[in-house]
Amino acid sequence: MPRYIAFLRGINLGKRRIKMDALRALFAELPLTDVATYIASGNVLFTSSSRSPAKLEATIESHLQTRTGWDVPTVIRSLPELQRIVDEAPLGDLFTDQPHASTQVTFFKTPVPAELASRITATHTATDRFAVIDREAYWRCATKLTESIVWNDQKNSTYTLPAGTTRNLNTLQAILAL
Repeated sequence: MPRYIAFLRGINLGKRRIKMDALRALFAELPLTDVATYIASGNVLFTSSSRSPAKLEATIESHLQTRTGWDVPTVIRSLPELQRIVDEAPLGDLFTDQPHASTQVTFFKTPVPAELASRITATHTATDRFAVIDREAYWRCATKLTESIVWNDQKNSTYTLPAGTTRNLNTLQAILAL
């Protein structure tokens, strides 16, 4: 049976707090097995006989809405997909001499439209670079994220991105190592 990772958006931010054992229990109420969580940012690993990530996303979102009262956008990737995303992550050769350099990966349910992907990729600063591959956007930042010009200008962004959720590449590597 396939092994999946659900990336939940907005978990343990603000008043939307849930302990990981409670989150695992909510997932265990569904027809899922081998449920595990990784750190408290909404990363849930599980096994399912379903071959449809879209159906799993809808089922999980509906279940979490019913049980918590929260809208919890959910993006699912299979373990092989996540391995490919990590292995093919672009931009890792940039800013390697910077102590705070990191790569963020944003997961979307659907591919980023080509025109929007081109605009995102064309955006760069002295410390920020972007790439888009299919349903993922990559952000390589040379500084602490909160010191980035891009981070501080997010509210003024002219991009209308599809709903997604972001994880640090190091987190994704750790999930794969589990």
